[in-house]
Amino acid sequence: MSEIKNTIKKPEAIKDGTKKASGKRFKRMHLFNQNVSFTKSAASILDGSFLTRENLLKQIPFIIFITFLAIIYIANSYNAEKTIIEINRTKKQLEELRYEYITTKSKLMFQSKQSEVAYRLSASQVKESTVPPIKLISNQVKK
Repeated sequence: MSEIKNTIKKPEAIKDGTKKASGKRFKRMHLFNQNVSFTKSAASILDGSFLTRENLLKQIPFIIFITFLAIIYIANSYNAEKTIIEINRTKKQLEELRYEYITTKSKLMFQSKQSEVAYRLSASQVKESTVPPIKLISNQVKK
């Protein structure tokens, strides 16, 4: 078995005798160009030169789009607040109706007791029957 050696290839000379730019140097130059363009943009914002007529006309669609998004954002916030208020109002109404239901059910249970019914009917001269009811059976057939 032969051993394979790791070798670093040296940049080859170009026909005119200069060497190719290495990858690291290219990346540094690219980052430097980005930094320069960022500083130019920041400087144009700070001194207000981005508001010149040519640049402003180019940016009008973007400004309209940003304004549209802001209006939608405000409307969405307003709608969410309105919905939260409505939910809280409905919860309060539900709780009140639940309390009313429990109270009414309790009153009905009390008033439908046999002793309470007999007491209320005693004032109208109606008395509780002591004879159990009987079942009436008819032998007639309906025609």
